[in-house]
Amino acid sequence: MATLVITMNFQQMYTTYFTTATDVALVGGGAYPQPGEISLSHNGVLFLDELPEFKRGVLEVMRQPLEDREVTISRAKFTVTYPSSFMLVASMNPSPSGYFNDPDAPATSSPAEMQRYLSKISGPLLDRIDIHIEVTPVPFEKLSEERRGESSVDIRKRVTLARHLQTERFKESESVHYNAQMSVRQIRKFCALDEASKALLKTAMERLNLSARAYDRILKVSRTIADLENSENIKGNHISEAIQYRSLDRDGWLG
Repeated sequence: MATLVITMNFQQMYTTYFTTATDVALVGGGAYPQPGEISLSHNGVLFLDELPEFKRGVLEVMRQPLEDREVTISRAKFTVTYPSSFMLVASMNPSPSGYFNDPDAPATSSPAEMQRYLSKISGPLLDRIDIHIEVTPVPFEKLSEERRGESSVDIRKRVTLARHLQTERFKESESVHYNAQMSVRQIRKFCALDEASKALLKTAMERLNLSARAYDRILKVSRTIADLENSENIKGNHISEAIQYRSLDRDGWLG
């Protein structure tokens, strides 16, 4: 299962499971415009389960709100603007059967079924999602081992420190408070790369045929990775890790 994540601040969580949702239910509207799910989750998390099962038209209406962090609904006599600065978390199966590229799978999907399934998610929408993570099945040996991973307390300390660094970085800005909100000008200022990192990113851009928007997303994510390591500068390993979080941009992901 591939989990698609856009990083933002959150205080609460709204979950949308109904794949028959309309664009009005998601972004708002009606004769007397009411806020939709993305405005109700302002400063929170909106979780869309089984992303490709939503109608493509419904998903496409999220593109501009993800970019502008607000929704504008126009009527003949008035216009209403609702805030929509939310973290989008979406999950999906890698194929209609759920067993993509699994040689031991009890069921497989044809190329036509795969194309129809994945075509629900457009390239421009994927571009607006910072992180694409492919989660593989966990073998029994991993599930049963007694070795413990990093504790949530330690992770929280690291995240809190990174957020403090970002607060200090943008303390002179009224509208930007963390890396995900950076403008192009701020990206150029706070995401400066050395020559080795530039060469690495250039190679990735050419091989994966990434867009300018994906380029900015990689820089934002790499800046956050550097913050989590309490590193003042973005290094090559931070760029490499950020590139790895673009699973669905890779050639050959479909086999």
